[in-house]
Amino acid sequence: MTADTAPIEIETGPHPAASIIWLHGLGADGSDFEPIVPELGLPGSPAVRFVFPHAPYRPVTVNGGHVMRAWYDIAIDARGGFHQDETHIRESEQTLRRLIARERERGIDSRRIVLAGFSQGAAVALHTGLRYPQPLAGIMALSMPVPLPDRIVSELNPANARVPVFLAHGTQDQVVPYPMGEYGHRLLEQLGLPVEWHSYPMDHTVAMEEVADIRAWLGRILAA
Repeated sequence: MTADTAPIEIETGPHPAASIIWLHGLGADGSDFEPIVPELGLPGSPAVRFVFPHAPYRPVTVNGGHVMRAWYDIAIDARGGFHQDETHIRESEQTLRRLIARERERGIDSRRIVLAGFSQGAAVALHTGLRYPQPLAGIMALSMPVPLPDRIVSELNPANARVPVFLAHGTQDQVVPYPMGEYGHRLLEQLGLPVEWHSYPMDHTVAMEEVADIRAWLGRILAA
């Protein structure tokens, strides 16, 4: 990895026993969620390693073709829906799989790895986690447009057919409208996944109440 692509890593203590790979949203970078580590207040023992990767730079149609960090290109179709570039999503899936493999090489069992993300980073985390061939600890998807919804049923891997999922969305979100979050919730519940769903009176951001709910959820699944 080059200095530009190497993920940011923060460990809550020595000898991490679990890893959380957290993908940022469109136009941000891996540093975007660094401040959430102390806010979560996870215990130093057993320690957790946070991995914050950086998306590649690419032109983004919804933003007038401007080049920015993005896990995939995204456009608005004639009906106001999102068109998410499947090729880019699958490329980002492979990037995330390599990061999972790196954590496993460092001694973290897949059952102790959480995939997390915000907005399109959450879409990639969910897309990858549901297809991953080894059981994961959980998937956390915040303010997410559902990725390739017509492919989830056929591509869901049995290893993660019951993986715990934390979904959250702002009721005032104007970037990824709230009905998209509700749709994702219904879809995953219909698949039989154990979904913990939260909504908050906020826009396209993360609220302190949400951080507290994430802390509680992580505590439960990492203690399992």
